[in-house]
Amino acid sequence: MIRTYTPADHGALIDLFARAGADSPTGELWRHLPSEQMVYLDPYIDHCPDTLFLAEVDDELVGYLTGCPDSAPLPGEDELLTQAIIRHKVMLRPRSMPFFVRSLIDVATGKLRGGELASGEAADPRWPAHLHINLAPQARGTGVALELMRAWQDWLTEAQVPGCYLQTLVENTRATRFFEKCGFRAHGSTPLVPGVRYQGKPVHQQTMVWCPPPSAG
Repeated sequence: MIRTYTPADHGALIDLFARAGADSPTGELWRHLPSEQMVYLDPYIDHCPDTLFLAEVDDELVGYLTGCPDSAPLPGEDELLTQAIIRHKVMLRPRSMPFFVRSLIDVATGKLRGGELASGEAADPRWPAHLHINLAPQARGTGVALELMRAWQDWLTEAQVPGCYLQTLVENTRATRFFEKCGFRAHGSTPLVPGVRYQGKPVHQQTMVWCPPPSAG
């Protein structure tokens, strides 16, 4: 069943946030869930809960899609990261230090080489909406992700939102294939994502975009 978020779902959604994304290229960031939640989940609960879609199977949450119809009112990702790092003193935590050391090295190396570095924002009036989607491991390959995406895209079409973007990783080929199946197409360059590693190798950001089909009327 696909439905929208209610305050009663908060605890179960936080638990799902902790479980979702395991074994994917983005499954492990700086290894401190409360600060990661401040950046990648809390803003959507606070600013756009009416378009936070949940997938439920046998009364258990197994997936969610945080859909934001207009990205402008949300704090920027850089601002959220700074707030989370300061509030939780993340850079002083032993489990998190390797991520931030890698990030600093990646940024310094990128500047020296003139390379492009990833940004969490893609401001473009053609695609004002954006989304994040996550599934519990047992829900992958079951059609749940497609149901969540259809609910979101139907909402955007009905609301006459001109378009939506998302950001994934080039190396997450399963995700990029899924988004292509949903009608998204790759857009722009593929910059390095500082600090993140998958199977010991650097990863690169892939922005993808989608527009609702033209109205039959």
